[in-house]
Amino acid sequence: MDQTKKQFRLRSQRWFDDPEDPGMTALYIERFLNFGMTRGELQSGKPIIGIAQTGSDIAPCNRHHLALAERTKAGIRDAGGIPLEFPIHPIQETGKRPTAALDRNLAYLSLVEVLHGYPLDGVVLTTGCDKTTPACLMGAATVNIPALVLSGGPMLDGHWKGKLSGSGTIVWEARKRLAAGELDYEAFMNMVASSATSIGHCNTMGTALSMNSLAEALGMSLPGCAAIPAAYRERGQMAHATGMRIVEMVKENLRPSDIMTREAFENTIVLASAIGASSNCPPHLVAIARHMGVELTTEDWQGIGADVPLLVDCQPAGRFLGEMFFRGGGVPAVMKELLDAGKLHGGVKTASGKTLAEDLALAPEPDREVIRAYAAPMKTHAGFVVLSGNIFDSAVMKVSVIDEAFRKRFLSNPEDIFEGKVIVFEGPEDYHERIEDPDLGVDERSVLVIRNCGPVGYPGSAEVVNMQPPGKLIREGLDALPTMGDGRQSGTSASPSILNVSPEAAVGGGLALLKSGDPIRINLKTRKVDLLIPAEELAARRAAWTPPKLLNKTPWEEIYRSMVGQLGTGGCLEPATLYLNILETRGESRHNH
Repeated sequence: MDQTKKQFRLRSQRWFDDPEDPGMTALYIERFLNFGMTRGELQSGKPIIGIAQTGSDIAPCNRHHLALAERTKAGIRDAGGIPLEFPIHPIQETGKRPTAALDRNLAYLSLVEVLHGYPLDGVVLTTGCDKTTPACLMGAATVNIPALVLSGGPMLDGHWKGKLSGSGTIVWEARKRLAAGELDYEAFMNMVASSATSIGHCNTMGTALSMNSLAEALGMSLPGCAAIPAAYRERGQMAHATGMRIVEMVKENLRPSDIMTREAFENTIVLASAIGASSNCPPHLVAIARHMGVELTTEDWQGIGADVPLLVDCQPAGRFLGEMFFRGGGVPAVMKELLDAGKLHGGVKTASGKTLAEDLALAPEPDREVIRAYAAPMKTHAGFVVLSGNIFDSAVMKVSVIDEAFRKRFLSNPEDIFEGKVIVFEGPEDYHERIEDPDLGVDERSVLVIRNCGPVGYPGSAEVVNMQPPGKLIREGLDALPTMGDGRQSGTSASPSILNVSPEAAVGGGLALLKSGDPIRINLKTRKVDLLIPAEELAARRAAWTPPKLLNKTPWEEIYRSMVGQLGTGGCLEPATLYLNILETRGESRHNH
């Protein structure tokens, strides 16, 4: 029953050219002829290369991949391969309810089924919007055929009244102005829309640009791929080069397992800290590693990346946007700076077929206004702080976005300790309904807490933790408060929140036990967050807790909730993490007739 027992030069020959089984060969090949392909092509011994298409009209951040695929196909043809384009379940961060995170694992599953069940020798992974990148890398890791990421690139710079307007980041600024009464509805809409200037994904260092940068740091893109703006001619040129290179990777049998090693993941964590990457990166990278069979935990983000300085001046942690990041040298320039500082494993292999050190020998000289020298960074110790305490096992905080005003107000003591009281919301609807209620007693010593927003509770884990103070405090000059939740936060937000709290409230995590008014201590030096009530009281609340009744609105929500793990371990479908390198460990599937 195992088709791997018969040896072929190319995997696609099992379908298209098996003289010992003419019946099945004819059945497989004849339907691929009905749109103009020939037996000569399919039986030529040329590699069949899939193009995993994430672009569509309902995924506007990736829509231009529909056009880029033509350049990719040309590259594949020019290198002696045969392209076959196929769709991936769409994931659009700003369009999908209840959250695009719900569908990361669904897109992963669909990609695994295509890569495993169809006659493909290699694949180009078209990525862009937030969850498309981890979904594609997770799928490629599981099947482990030669794979290469083609990023879609950021939008061109936006502008609003003479200032740079960054996607996402401008939303959070506009919301504060709206709450303060500085904008009406029409002005608010125009201000936010100013950032969407062209084809492409977010032009800030949000999750999209961060994750595509991390894909390049992992070695799964060609050098320089991640930051090319979507509208630049270089993006089409990169698509052609990617098409050509994937054919060579098939000939070399260069697979994800050769590239995505433990050392490559360590390099990627270092790069994430240096670019001020999104707080969504830790769970995504842990998920990719788990599907690759590489040991990586959230705690590694503390041990490997916490002390790395911030080198890239890009919103939300800095001033500039994606265009300047690309012009300043992009990922290769940052990694060269890190390599020269002794922070990277230069001997790891990349998709180029060379070592990382060899790739970076050609890195451009950076624009020092955008990419700082390692010895003269924007901020020192700018990585993620990984927290724990008596109400959760793990959470992350992006310290690169802690500005001086926030630090002075909330962390001015020498120990980086903040003590206050929690104001608890049951979800975003509850927050929006009650945040302006004066009876809540929100003041400068409040910590806004939102729960039931994790993988199981929402479902999918929503980007709702970056809550702003009530309008009254904003008008008085207090435009940020400490926030915490078991959901996530947009990577475009500059709010220094405690995020991805695991385990989440919906499965009995400690946030479920909080009551508004409870005293809390946040200590960034010891990385502890503790509820300051007697242990007996906390135990009594835990004993009295009952699970919430969760309404599944689609079949997928029920399936997802029944299998998903916590953000601290990547938010994976736990049974799926047992399927590693499946072509070698489990073999090809049986014939279909």
